[in-house]
Amino acid sequence: MHEKLRRALGTLAEMKRLIINADDFGLAPGVNRAIVELQQAGALSSTTLMATGPYFSPAVYLAFAQPGLAVGCHVVLVDGSPCLRPVEVPSLVDPHDSSSFRVTVGSFVSDLLRGRIRGKEIEAEAIAQIRRIQSSGITVSHIDSHKHLHAFPRVLAPLLRAARHCGVHCVRNPFEPRWSLRATRTGGTARRLQVQLMRSQRSTFCRLTREHAMCTADGSIGLLATGVLDDAVLRSLLRAMPEGTWELVCHPGYIDSALEQARTRLRAERETERSALLDVIPEALRNDEELKLIDFHLLGSERSRLGDRNNKVRFLSG
Repeated sequence: MHEKLRRALGTLAEMKRLIINADDFGLAPGVNRAIVELQQAGALSSTTLMATGPYFSPAVYLAFAQPGLAVGCHVVLVDGSPCLRPVEVPSLVDPHDSSSFRVTVGSFVSDLLRGRIRGKEIEAEAIAQIRRIQSSGITVSHIDSHKHLHAFPRVLAPLLRAARHCGVHCVRNPFEPRWSLRATRTGGTARRLQVQLMRSQRSTFCRLTREHAMCTADGSIGLLATGVLDDAVLRSLLRAMPEGTWELVCHPGYIDSALEQARTRLRAERETERSALLDVIPEALRNDEELKLIDFHLLGSERSRLGDRNNKVRFLSG
């Protein structure tokens, strides 16, 4: 039994496993269309849906038509509107506009660090967003957060409680490994500094995910490359990728009138990412036998099976 478990864990560690997740499902028709087309082409395995996105319902319809597409919850706490009534989450809404969240990450983080945002309200709002997706009939594969706010422990802890409450057992690891930062030769200095500063919270993330028995990847790649993820950057990341399980975070889409009106800095960049994924990923999967495309459903089920085996070993050996 010990030997079988050792071999199973060793096999996972020796593989290069990639989850390719597109954020912002439900933002615009062109975003929804690109995500579905990429999954059909074998260039994407996962997406996270915005429960209060303006094109939520069409995204749900498309998700049902693509059973191979894993769908998680893209928890929105900034630059959007709450699922709950504003009076139920007063600390989350914009002090100047109670119908919506704060517009910028800076204002959210400033108030978070000053203790003006209540963890119980983050948890309640996250539960409402996850439940809205689940009530549509979708099995939520995992959670992540808009603008990667769950990198902050004061956001992460209530989000993990919400996920467990809703029966979701996987979460994005929002920290980019050093090998990926080195492989990303583009990206502005300010963006690189932001991504590197985020890494200061990594140890707390690992501790909290362990405490809540949550499953996650070894890290996320493509964070620094947000807005500059083209063919060359993507190929560089894949060449540098070591063994382990990694999540490629991307934002593909087509430009349409809805995207033009959306409050996002990524417009033409989404078409660049879509083209890069389509050009690079299927070819990479054909040419690299060690590279496997997976999703959070598979990751969670495998870790659960290995955990059960480990528990049986401990019981038998005890």
